[in-house]
Amino acid sequence: MIITKTPFRISFCGGGSDIAEFYRQHGGCVLSTTINRYMYLTIHPYFDETKSALRYSKIEIVDDIDKIQHSIFHQVLRDMGISGVEISSTADVPSGTGLGSSSSFTVGLLHTLYCYQGKYMSKGRLAHEACQVEIEKLGNPIGKQDQYAAAYGGMNFIEFNRDDSVTVSPLIMQSDTKEALEENLMMFYTGITHDANSILAEQRKNISQADKTQNLIEMCQLARCMKVSLENNELSDFGKIMNEGWKKKRELAHGVSNPRIDELYECAMEHGAAGGKLLGAGGGGFLLFYCEKYKQKRLEEALGLKRFHFRFEHDGTSVVYIGNKYW
Repeated sequence: MIITKTPFRISFCGGGSDIAEFYRQHGGCVLSTTINRYMYLTIHPYFDETKSALRYSKIEIVDDIDKIQHSIFHQVLRDMGISGVEISSTADVPSGTGLGSSSSFTVGLLHTLYCYQGKYMSKGRLAHEACQVEIEKLGNPIGKQDQYAAAYGGMNFIEFNRDDSVTVSPLIMQSDTKEALEENLMMFYTGITHDANSILAEQRKNISQADKTQNLIEMCQLARCMKVSLENNELSDFGKIMNEGWKKKRELAHGVSNPRIDELYECAMEHGAAGGKLLGAGGGGFLLFYCEKYKQKRLEEALGLKRFHFRFEHDGTSVVYIGNKYW
């Protein structure tokens, strides 16, 4: 048996600039970090070698890879020519909550299968292939940030270049600055799940509009400002930059926000938050706020939502167990 774990991510600024229609014209960038919440995948030979078993929110047992209903399982197993296995997935957080779970699954699945074949693949190769699966082969209207965040791990400034290459640069800052940032971030679950693809499809369509393009250009500028501030060990502007980025992001598509999200956001701002954003494409999932520690109790009581505690993660996708080979 082989077990892998692949982290989820939170994005601070620049999300949306990782869509090809934008970055091929203007270049894109995002500042994000992975957190200690994971997608776990296990694999071992299936008892009946003529079949494959897949266990996720459903259970599929098939005698032909082409009968698999789960689109990512189907694509990756067919591409790699692997069958006669049992693969199980479980996650710390459900899908549709804005933490990049789909891409963490794809990166983790590729990593697991390559390990099963006894092949080493770099983090960059895993991220690149995950993008190929999700964007090119399956045609999902998503960007590249989640795959690279999940593969590399840590807090990174990720640049999406006009030639389709991606540059991942770890942020260098003092340990006490990183600890203070971690302590001042608060996540709350809205209780609303969302369909990221529908929101991203509209956003992708809207990129041709001059005002939407300008918003994304300014969001990239904010991400660069945030990077400089963190590298200078300065947190005083972090919340303000998040707030400005959220204002611009919510204008990219109709589904990014809604009256309930707006109400919660304003409540948080009135009770101590310096800034924040909805994670992921929008519409639901988790709200992230920057709030100094002495104000956090007041904010939490005012929102009345379940707080989601987390820590920063720095390993990216990794193998956590390899059993004896008996096949």
